[in-house]
Amino acid sequence: MKIGLVQFSPEWEKPEKNIDKIENLLNNFKIDCDMLVFPELTLTGFTMNVSEFAEDIDGTSTKYFMNLSRRLKTNVFAGIIENSEEGIYNSLVHFENNGLIAARYRKIHPYTKADEDKYYKSSNELVITKVEQTRIGLSICYDIRFPELYRFYSKSGIDIIINIANWPIPRIEHWRTLLKARAIENQAFVIGVNRVGDDHSNSYNGSSSIFDPMGNEIINAGNKEIIAVTEINLDAIRDVRSKLPFLKDIKLI
Repeated sequence: MKIGLVQFSPEWEKPEKNIDKIENLLNNFKIDCDMLVFPELTLTGFTMNVSEFAEDIDGTSTKYFMNLSRRLKTNVFAGIIENSEEGIYNSLVHFENNGLIAARYRKIHPYTKADEDKYYKSSNELVITKVEQTRIGLSICYDIRFPELYRFYSKSGIDIIINIANWPIPRIEHWRTLLKARAIENQAFVIGVNRVGDDHSNSYNGSSSIFDPMGNEIINAGNKEIIAVTEINLDAIRDVRSKLPFLKDIKLI
């Protein structure tokens, strides 16, 4: 499976300009992937201005990524400020390669230190989606600090974990270490996609990466705007779990 990590510097609260930035990246890099993964709150940055940017199903972000996935004929995973009857959510949406929405994950752990919980509603629902027969568990940024979530994913038989983020420089090694830990303890591929650049309060240095089921880093996008592409061997999941059958011993107590 070939995966593209779309690491870029979104302009603060400017969705249309960020669409242009993404299109420039797509024009400058050869894209031939089964899936493209974008950072958290892809077209706005980590804003609390939900009254202006929360969107319904026909909103700017949703329409753009639906069209993009259809145009490129690839699966797209992107972050959206979702307006729903239940409230406003920081969401990760899987758009299938035909442009349809396959899954919508709503962040379970809003980042209280930044008052995210005051603007975004918290979910309590695991979301597992598929690309072909590969099972993928979805998560967003701060979620990665809570291993319990991923244990439930693991017991549900996922193959890949995705975490999209706006994770700042002072704690970037936390994020990288946590991604690696989630890969090792769940014997799964872990895909982490972060942003670069600056917003009104933080600076970001990307480090978008993929870790294999043994915790080996197989790609790191560094600190630049790039679509970093690599191929993962899904057979590694079966091999690791067969040789080291640790998951069978998990007791969720």
